[in-house]
Amino acid sequence: MPIQPRRFLVLYIIYNLAAKREFLGIILGLPMYNDSSLNKPNLFHVWRGNVSVHLTALLTAAMGVVNVISATMPAVRERLRLLEQFSPLEVTRGSRLATVLAGFALLLLSTNLWRRKQAAWLLAIAVLVASTLSHLLKGLDYEEASIAVLLALFIFSLRPHFHARSDVPSVRQGIRVLFSAALFTLAYGTVGFYLLDRHFKARFEFIPALMQTLAMFTEFATPGLEPATRFGRYFVDSIYIIAGATLSYGFFMLVRPVLIRQPATSEERNRAREIVEAHGRTPLARMTLFDDKSYFFSANGTLIAYVVKGRVALALGDPIGTAEEAQASIVEFKKFCAGNDWDPCFYQTHPEYLPMYKETGFKFFSIGEEAIVDLSAFTLEGRAGKEFRNVMNRLGKLGHHVDILEPPLSRELIGQLKAVSDEWLTMMHGSEMRFSLGWFDDDYVRNGRVAVARTAEGYVSAFANIVPEYQRNEVSLDLMRRVHQIENGTMDLLFASLFDWAKKTGYATFNLGLSGLSGIGEKSDDPAVEKVLRLLTDNLSRFYNFKGLHAFKEKFHPMWEPRYLVYSESANLPAVAAALIRAHSGDDFLWGYLRK
Repeated sequence: MPIQPRRFLVLYIIYNLAAKREFLGIILGLPMYNDSSLNKPNLFHVWRGNVSVHLTALLTAAMGVVNVISATMPAVRERLRLLEQFSPLEVTRGSRLATVLAGFALLLLSTNLWRRKQAAWLLAIAVLVASTLSHLLKGLDYEEASIAVLLALFIFSLRPHFHARSDVPSVRQGIRVLFSAALFTLAYGTVGFYLLDRHFKARFEFIPALMQTLAMFTEFATPGLEPATRFGRYFVDSIYIIAGATLSYGFFMLVRPVLIRQPATSEERNRAREIVEAHGRTPLARMTLFDDKSYFFSANGTLIAYVVKGRVALALGDPIGTAEEAQASIVEFKKFCAGNDWDPCFYQTHPEYLPMYKETGFKFFSIGEEAIVDLSAFTLEGRAGKEFRNVMNRLGKLGHHVDILEPPLSRELIGQLKAVSDEWLTMMHGSEMRFSLGWFDDDYVRNGRVAVARTAEGYVSAFANIVPEYQRNEVSLDLMRRVHQIENGTMDLLFASLFDWAKKTGYATFNLGLSGLSGIGEKSDDPAVEKVLRLLTDNLSRFYNFKGLHAFKEKFHPMWEPRYLVYSESANLPAVAAALIRAHSGDDFLWGYLRK
């Protein structure tokens, strides 16, 4: 029986979800780096990407201005007569208002495009499409419509460069938008009166036009204003409509932080930080303090950090607190989730907690192994350290070196690291991840140790920020970013330098993170779900280099410790998988795949 086109599309999407990194990479903790054997940092690539992004923002703002000016100008009579044959006057006037509002939207979006916001990229294209239609319907203005189409195509072609998440709603953001709305309406009225004074019985120079607009704002009246044409009367009415629409949006943005509750209050975050610093025993403990987490505090003071996606409450790691109180906190969290109609799930749990989860009624399966290097056994001397010593010597002769920098980092260096991070995200065609991973935040990177690999010319070719563990004398990495073109062996140099520094500093172990799908489904008594994941690993290796990433970590001779996904019912696993994708990659992941 042939597969129907719609069904084929659904299957194709599911296959891509399984094949791409968010499902079998990001979800299972695979790092997003590889050691490419290219020559040197492509600085032109970085420069071109930055120029393209900034040019996009400026062109979008310019298009917003074009929209406003175009909407204030009467249509060409011949075109208007042609338009009236198939479009009523109400549609024409409504299209003019839509053109102005689209201009306002483009001006707001331009600032977020400058900051590489992913949502702004999508909205800008949508607004430009709407703007194209409004230009045509308000007066067959094909010139402006053509510009809007070309700009939309240009922005669409730059999709990989826009990967930043949207900002968390804030009062400061609301004030900025409200001020912009008031300023926009004032500018619209002033420019309109100045350009359209022939449509009024009074002449308007710039200052009188400004004062007339202010009077309409402050007195809610039109003293001495006498339109001489129908278009003049329309324009006066349009000022009030535009003011109502833009200012309403501004007020909404102002109250949005109150309407949309943040995951946790400042008091809860301070309390969580105290518990993590006192009892955190894994690299994941630091990730629980990021602002995407909500917190559950048990009666005994144990902490569980989680996010809610759909009906699934995803807890990051095991409960943080005393080992004696862990099981009681699991029971309390399960009851808490039941009261909210949530399905609880624990991601990247440790083997010693499995009996507690099992006794509480949970199920589990392995999602991979965590690589932990015993630094006491690591050496750059003798036969054991020959491979890394040769790499370090070769690159050292070429002028490459690694610096371990202490916080706070300079503004200049943060800018350099941000450029590398942006190029890496563009290269990976991805966006910043969350949940079990950190993301490039200026304060986060600035206030921690960072290992920086530099070329002979002093350019940053790769970097990694160092995350200390709170209780186990262990150190780990979070962000690992590099430029597109990099000297062969640079990542080996970076890691070998980090191990050597950590050993000399006095750390006992170095955690390389989770090797997703490693060591699962190999035994006959392994759960069926592990065998399925094993099969996917074997068949999807051409999409994601599982074995290569495992081999990269294996060269450091680590100890391998299994990590688990704890869940309530097998029937809920599809919802859990979708929740993990959304937690790591954003709620719009499906649309993102369709775009790709």
